[in-house]
Amino acid sequence: MGTAKPREIRLSTTPTPEALAALKLGDVVYLDGLLYTAREGVYMRALEGKANIPMELPRDSATNFHCSPAARINADGSFEMGAVTATASFRFAKWLPEWFAKTGTKLVIGKGGMTSKDYKSYFVPNGAIYLSTVGYGTGALLGRGIEKVEAVHWNEELGLAQAMWVIKCNKMGPFIVASDMNGDCLFERENAKIAKNLDRVYEGTRPATLKRFGETDDKSEELI
Repeated sequence: MGTAKPREIRLSTTPTPEALAALKLGDVVYLDGLLYTAREGVYMRALEGKANIPMELPRDSATNFHCSPAARINADGSFEMGAVTATASFRFAKWLPEWFAKTGTKLVIGKGGMTSKDYKSYFVPNGAIYLSTVGYGTGALLGRGIEKVEAVHWNEELGLAQAMWVIKCNKMGPFIVASDMNGDCLFERENAKIAKNLDRVYEGTRPATLKRFGETDDKSEELI
């Protein structure tokens, strides 16, 4: 019997509670609507610096993308944006409780995900879901889903990489559902499946020979 193909879902960037509750770990999601980029620069300015967020959230968007877009502002004030490359979300976990409370964010997109403890502590109480980018080198693929750049905020204060970009997207993706409404974690679930058969994978291999450099025969230490 072959592996079942993941479900593909078109999802609004201002999703309803029902649409979020229907998502399952491993679903492939494509987004429509407005999303904004916000990472440490935006969090520090809005939360620690108490600056007014230059959007009406979550009315305009409930989707926060942790990324650095390959973008520029032309002399005539127009924008160009090709690739959008996700950055690792675990670095921003400490700001999320306050950000959720302040902005009503329901979707967070990034790279690598977080732990089930983070999802249960931060996401579940706010009815939010984490979407992960799929693999590396997908920036140009995601860029195809950009219909246009609506605006950029705080670029003079934070620089282009840290600024708050507002992007209108049309079938932007693929993203993969990495957490659900219970706070379960896709990567932890899949790692547990792999770990079960780890000893069989390494059967017959030679023991570590460079132990003075920290090599170990405990193969489970290779799993994150």
